[in-house]
Amino acid sequence: MTGINALFLLTGLLLFISVLASTISARLGLPLLLLFLGVGMLAGEDGPGGIVFEDFFIASLIGQAALSVILLDGGLRTRVSSFRVGLRPAAVLATWGVVGTAGLLGIFATWILDVDWRLGLLLAAIVGSTDAAAVFALLRNSGVRLNERVQATLEIESGANDPMAILLVTALVGMLLEPGSASLGGFVWMLVSQLGLGAMLGLAGGWVLARMMARLALPEGLYALLILSGGTLVFAATNLLDGSGFLAVYLAGVVVGNRRTHATEHVLRVMDGLAWLAQAGMFVVLGLLVTPTHLLDHAPEALAMAVFLMLVARPLAVLIGLAPFRYKRNELAYVSWVGLRGAVPVVLAIVPVVMGVPESRLLFDVAFAVVLLSLLVQGATVPLAARWLKVEVPPRDEPRDKREVWVGDEAALDLLEYCVAGGSRAEGRHPDSVADDFPGEDVRCVALVRARRLHPLTAHTRMIPGDSVWFVAPDAIADQIARIFGGTGGELSANASFFGEFVVDPECLAGDLADAYGLGIAEHERRLTVGALMLARLGRAAVVGDRVDIGAFALTVREMSEKGVITAAGLKCPPFGS
Repeated sequence: MTGINALFLLTGLLLFISVLASTISARLGLPLLLLFLGVGMLAGEDGPGGIVFEDFFIASLIGQAALSVILLDGGLRTRVSSFRVGLRPAAVLATWGVVGTAGLLGIFATWILDVDWRLGLLLAAIVGSTDAAAVFALLRNSGVRLNERVQATLEIESGANDPMAILLVTALVGMLLEPGSASLGGFVWMLVSQLGLGAMLGLAGGWVLARMMARLALPEGLYALLILSGGTLVFAATNLLDGSGFLAVYLAGVVVGNRRTHATEHVLRVMDGLAWLAQAGMFVVLGLLVTPTHLLDHAPEALAMAVFLMLVARPLAVLIGLAPFRYKRNELAYVSWVGLRGAVPVVLAIVPVVMGVPESRLLFDVAFAVVLLSLLVQGATVPLAARWLKVEVPPRDEPRDKREVWVGDEAALDLLEYCVAGGSRAEGRHPDSVADDFPGEDVRCVALVRARRLHPLTAHTRMIPGDSVWFVAPDAIADQIARIFGGTGGELSANASFFGEFVVDPECLAGDLADAYGLGIAEHERRLTVGALMLARLGRAAVVGDRVDIGAFALTVREMSEKGVITAAGLKCPPFGS
């Protein structure tokens, strides 16, 4: 019992230190995942902790279990609307992108490490895929709002590229251990079964879980456990049938997350904590597994491979793969740069060690060093690169908090919180008067919090800066209500420098807008609506932030519906006198 309690104490202490370390992550500008790794390495045999941990099988088991939780949580938070702009390019990157990156890097690795070409390709295949844990964590906690096309591409790619990486690693391990058993037909069948079974079982499992969550009457705390256990079942069953469990559990999460029920918000809150626990636990264990002195032995080669991967192999694969989709150069550069490596390459690097591949420890140490450099260099520059490459869009006006209050199996009230800003249109008004700005909509103030206390609503109540006001209102107009509370002084906001000084109705005729502002457009374009004109010139699905230049003027997509329809555009005029 003493040994068991000591294990519990050690596990709790490492996770506790990892969580506390997260408080300094933002101050240091380092990815949180890197700090988790650091805690594990400090606790390991070369650090002050002195813990000797060399069980690759247990580490692989923990890594795969944690990744299934992280992918499930990522799927729950992925909106189906993002597939509109990101599915096809992400699918290309999840297949060709992995193969192209691994091929280029494999040639370089064979030369720089002076090893058998199969070992070089195996190492490249191990680090050839981006990591869902790293991408989800860093993109969603970077503090920047990315262009939806870029964010959707990166997130869907990271959630879907594991089958190709696993296929390459499995095939190359087979070539090294049993050279005569490898065949092109076998590789193709393995890929088809991985992708096909993963997609089919993931969608089917997600549909079943979504219906169960909507129909079962469970204690509130059990809904998250239902989804977690169901996701684990989908993951394990798909793997047993030789499909991609990682793809299946991600798609199951997407299906469940996009079917809103009375339990969805609770499930998301609990799964958020479980995903963080999975990330912390996995990276601490992986940190324990590595021996830093071994990494230093191969530091020059790992550095050269990381530089080649970040600056040559990944960018070339992205450039070729996304060429048909008309991405802008700055978008291509950002997608190339945020090809983050994380837990998946480390977990894949364990496979050759467990299978007894010759020189597999060399592959593990170099792969781990490449992951460290990727997190340190690429991960730490995610916000900076977004601003420098201009793929971020200004924060949108939105409620400070949003809750769903379910009043039936299929009926819910949207509860929205806003904070009154100085100089806003809300200042000095009665809360109930906000409903006057939205005729035909059911907008009701239900609470006003002032100085952290509930303030009574009377006929003489007036909102002042700092007040927190709660409304029951349709979620569809939540952002429009937010503009009343922001310190914008009207429809024009601080975002005018990005979107433009004027808000344009995309349903108005382009010819009328051209006559009003002297825009130079072709005769056939005059008969189009502004929205249709923008789509025609873009030549692709639009996202918020897309810009169409018309002479010295610019039209920018300001708002879009869930169905991908432009609902507001901004017109930016040239400087006076230009």
